Amino acid sequence: MPEILFHYERVNPTSWAYLSSLLMLALYFKFNRVFSVRNLDLFLLILLAPGLLLVQWSWENKGVAENAFQIEYLGFLWLLTVELLLLTRLLIDNAMVRRPLLDPNLNAAGLLFMGSSLLFFLMANVVTGEPNMEDLLPARQTEEVRIEETTGEEQDSFATDGPGFFLLYRLPRISTQTLIGATPQAELPTTKELDRRERIIQEATARFMAILSHVLIVVGMVLIGYLHFENITMGISAATTYLLLPYTALWTGSVEHAMPAALLVWAVVLYRRPLIAGMMIGLASGTIYYPAFLIPLWCSFYWNRGIKRFVTGVVLMIGILVLTLAFTATDTQRFLDHLLQMFGLRLPTTANLQGIWRFWNPVFRYPVLAAFVALSFSFTIWPFHKSLATLLSCSAAIMVGAQFWHAYDGGVFIAWFLPLLLLTIFRPNLEDCTALIKISEGWWKERQRAKGGT
Repeated sequence: MPEILFHYERVNPTSWAYLSSLLMLALYFKFNRVFSVRNLDLFLLILLAPGLLLVQWSWENKGVAENAFQIEYLGFLWLLTVELLLLTRLLIDNAMVRRPLLDPNLNAAGLLFMGSSLLFFLMANVVTGEPNMEDLLPARQTEEVRIEETTGEEQDSFATDGPGFFLLYRLPRISTQTLIGATPQAELPTTKELDRRERIIQEATARFMAILSHVLIVVGMVLIGYLHFENITMGISAATTYLLLPYTALWTGSVEHAMPAALLVWAVVLYRRPLIAGMMIGLASGTIYYPAFLIPLWCSFYWNRGIKRFVTGVVLMIGILVLTLAFTATDTQRFLDHLLQMFGLRLPTTANLQGIWRFWNPVFRYPVLAAFVALSFSFTIWPFHKSLATLLSCSAAIMVGAQFWHAYDGGVFIAWFLPLLLLTIFRPNLEDCTALIKISEGWWKERQRAKGGT
């Protein structure tokens, strides 16, 4: 960036947390209705920043600062407390029938200009950012796979990464921001530890996928405002808020955060096409596993119309991912291991836990997981009337709930629910956006009806 913009320096995350919070208040705070749900939502979004900064600082100063361990615990505790409040807010969203139109304090053209500028600078940070030692861990693991093929040693990627598509975990995270006072990273591995060509490919792939994912998220949110909210200003407002939040700046270069969010957003964009929406949910489920718990909710939404097409899309996309595993695996055992990892077919682990579960007794993770599964399946019968509003708020609630039992840094994967949460905050009344009203019967039934008419 300094080569493109003279003397350009990235804004420090802590400073950006202050600035972005003030910008969001200036843009969306309703000064004439102080005690409104919109203002409460803004403060809940702003409250995510302190927890993120505490976690980021503790990771960057791990092994150096004596209180890094305590700061990490405080950060995760803060994050999960705020996410619990957000979960409560999402669960009661369906009871908020009255949705007064609350326009932002800046017109659509101004918001679009601001959002475009933010997107440019964030993506430029991804292009110019460099991965540090920890970010290059996936690339090192890819090189280690080659060594395992000759030595016969097996690496349990399930235990180190968690459930999901193993190829996704091989991509490094591009560091776009670091905190003031963070300890400088160690030197890059030698050529014996990491093949240079492999690292370049990993970094280029990660940059491309991160940029593509964020662009898809932003474009998808604007399209939802235009197509489904019938108010493009609300879509632009949600997208601009997404780009303003400190979280987006901190984790811009993480494909594991952004790509599932893009798939979920586009599942909502294409909800009137059950087959394609099912493919998006299936791809997201096969990629990081946790969106699989959205399937009961989405099946219930399509129950009266579109259920067969939706299920077909889910199964089709998961089948494609399984074939990908088969073609990339070096032997049958490795294929089976990766297949088990993708579907999360393993008892909940109590070892090598990260995030808040490093500090809490892992036994308590079992009731949290049971409550999460119960919440997921409860959406099949509640709420009884399901509309696009239900799909947005309940999908976001499930992805928020996944943070509480995620064994590997659960709480920081905010992108999994953030776009859906913002769309829920800015949405109008969508009670008439149901499957029976908005979704066609499908070409097969139309063909059968045409034959019956003749």
